[in-house]
Amino acid sequence: MKTIEYFKLQAKNLHKDFKTQKPYFDSSLGDNLFKYSPKFFDVDALVTDFEIHENHFTLMNAQHIIARLGGFEKWTVLLKANPEALELSKLLFDNMHKISIEEWDMYISGEEDEKGFLFDDEFKLDIFKAVFADVDGHQSYGYDYRLAKIEKSSIENQKIKHMERKSAVKITTLPLAGKDHKEFIEVANMKFEDTLQSIEHEHPELVRKLWNPEQYIEEVIKTDMLPIDRDYALSLVEAFLIHKVIELATEVDEDGLIVN
Repeated sequence: MKTIEYFKLQAKNLHKDFKTQKPYFDSSLGDNLFKYSPKFFDVDALVTDFEIHENHFTLMNAQHIIARLGGFEKWTVLLKANPEALELSKLLFDNMHKISIEEWDMYISGEEDEKGFLFDDEFKLDIFKAVFADVDGHQSYGYDYRLAKIEKSSIENQKIKHMERKSAVKITTLPLAGKDHKEFIEVANMKFEDTLQSIEHEHPELVRKLWNPEQYIEEVIKTDMLPIDRDYALSLVEAFLIHKVIELATEVDEDGLIVN
């Protein structure tokens, strides 16, 4: 199936979910609301996060939401995108459980700042495949709106997570200090060891010699991201560590470092 057709199908599915709409009166709120019996998407979460007008939701509206979930500003931009941008968009949509659009944008922005130039769509696509699409273990702090990709038993946990995100404690200053500093270092070290074991590098002791958790956290959590939800910041530390471990492992391989 061509990528455009794939997104058209997703929009049709979302529109079908909205057509299950049934009005009811909520006595506790004293207001008329809608309930849904969706098959493909968590309509309630989409209504909240995208401020959807429920009274007249059209296929065009559904196309707009799907485009947003794929990282495009709107449907017409998606239709005019080049093949590499479309493929990347589909990968972002299919892997929203691993990384959200916001997390991806921050990640790419950080990489471009570090490298000193803007990446083209082909380069971004290669990065996504290498770092996220083809790598297990990532878990986004964002919300996965796809019911078909969520086990029934975890839907309520997703909703709880969604509500908790609204009232999360925020980090407002850097560098981290006190309990925050200690916990972020502990999380980074624990995830580093798990990731290092998973890549099965020939000389893990050499990779450990290059590992600096404080420096890594400073690379991930930057001043221009403040204020930032504390739990969200922790999730970024975990999500992007695979890239750092691979970078350190590559440095070991290329430099031929020797244990002292």
